[in-house]
Amino acid sequence: MNDQEYNLIQAARNGDQAAFGELVQQYQKRVFALAVRMCPTPELAEEAAQEAFLAAWQGLPFFRGDSAFATWLYRLTSNACVDLLRKENRHQGPSLDDETVSAEVPDPTPTPEKAVEQKELRGQIEAGLQTLSPEHREVLILREIQQLSYDEIADVLSLDLGTVKSRINRGRRQLREFLLKQGNFLSSAASNKTERGL
Repeated sequence: MNDQEYNLIQAARNGDQAAFGELVQQYQKRVFALAVRMCPTPELAEEAAQEAFLAAWQGLPFFRGDSAFATWLYRLTSNACVDLLRKENRHQGPSLDDETVSAEVPDPTPTPEKAVEQKELRGQIEAGLQTLSPEHREVLILREIQQLSYDEIADVLSLDLGTVKSRINRGRRQLREFLLKQGNFLSSAASNKTERGL
């Protein structure tokens, strides 16, 4: 946490709405990106992001700073998404069709053929994520797309480290099996890539 962020948090804790507005501006894209991957529709994701920031505003007096502010916000966002999904009784997969996703697109200027392949692969990964349980999908999104560490994921989801590692391994295995059945990752290079992550 840098000095500017620390000062904004302290001011917001004391009721300074302008300071909180600056924090929202700094984090709104990341919060929405997480929500959009956990919720089946952009509208639901927007609602979850708003709920997360409302919870942050209300919870700031109790924020002790044990974890990073971003980690705390991720936890609030994840909770808001899960609550909304329960209300909606929907557990569909997140959308990966987003310019911030680069895990499967290492080449910044792919050929047209590569671009088509990558788009198809994104679609298959999205379909594969939809087949996972919400618990396995959630940890994979936080790890592979949001790039959180195992410790941060454990903190965000209030799980022990062993559970996080177990869920990530099981989720990766299930996703890999789905992709293999779909005819993806048939080469050894692709399989190695899957071993390292998505």
